[in-house]
Amino acid sequence: MSFLLFDTYLAVIKGAPGSKMFRHAYLLIQGKKSDATQNGNLSCAFFPAFVLRYFDLIKKPHLTVSGLVEDLESSGWKKITRPKLGCIIVWSAMDDKHDKNFSFGHRHIGFYAGEGKAVSNLSSSGMPGKHHWTFGIKNGKPVRKIQAMYWHEGLNR
Repeated sequence: MSFLLFDTYLAVIKGAPGSKMFRHAYLLIQGKKSDATQNGNLSCAFFPAFVLRYFDLIKKPHLTVSGLVEDLESSGWKKITRPKLGCIIVWSAMDDKHDKNFSFGHRHIGFYAGEGKAVSNLSSSGMPGKHHWTFGIKNGKPVRKIQAMYWHEGLNR
């Protein structure tokens, strides 16, 4: 019997939309418990970090995009130029202050789910959701620019 890492990894990603399990991550700050993800509003890094840590593809859990990207790069993830099913996508900070799906001014991170779709945590719902991989096209340009994409050779079949 052989564990099918990639197939299980992809099933977890594709099954995540609507899950409430990434809404809360608690920290002890000056002796007080604090929900660092603010009921899912700031869970974009927590969701992929949780999945990647579960499959031993990063070293530790993360709550920030910067921390997760540093761990990706030190854990063997390599930048790629074309989306690959299951790759990590890092989006640039939003220019649109009125997009309720994201916290303005923050980078965003999630997974490429194939066929022009991605799965990432949406601030509007506080849960992972499936969406266009650039959040759509507006005036001929991606709504959200892709800053980087990463792939780990351990996911090769």
